[in-house]
Amino acid sequence: MAAPFCYRLSSLQHESGIRMISQQDFQIATQGRGSVNITREVERVVEAAGIGTGLCHVFVEHTSASLMLCENADPSVRRDLEYFLARLAPDGDPAYEHSLEGPDDMAAHLRTILTHSDLTIPVRNGRCALGTWQGIFLLEHRTHPHRRRVTVTVQGE
Repeated sequence: MAAPFCYRLSSLQHESGIRMISQQDFQIATQGRGSVNITREVERVVEAAGIGTGLCHVFVEHTSASLMLCENADPSVRRDLEYFLARLAPDGDPAYEHSLEGPDDMAAHLRTILTHSDLTIPVRNGRCALGTWQGIFLLEHRTHPHRRRVTVTVQGE
């Protein structure tokens, strides 16, 4: 299997006095519906930014995938979340008008709206200030594999 992460080569950095903004994109190859732990990839961007204190903003540029801050020790938490989302936004519901790309299309859009397209995480001592059991995950809401683009913007001093 090919590496799931592909970095965009361009990175924007701007220094103004002691404040800095750094931005980097990366791509994630998903295997279809489910979650992908992207904590390490986000942490690499934060570390490369070279700030001590600030904020990390993570954004997924798609309408059928989302982000979540979630338990990272027990995968049954993420399976239960998928079960819950399937009950809230089932595939192929006859009430849906939008189905251009198949029975999972509208359900994927609804799941994205119910979750988040972005997260903001504090940066402390040059690292994401995550709790002991917290991880950053991309949620793929489509049933087929996709390449998803994530933008990480770090600002601080």
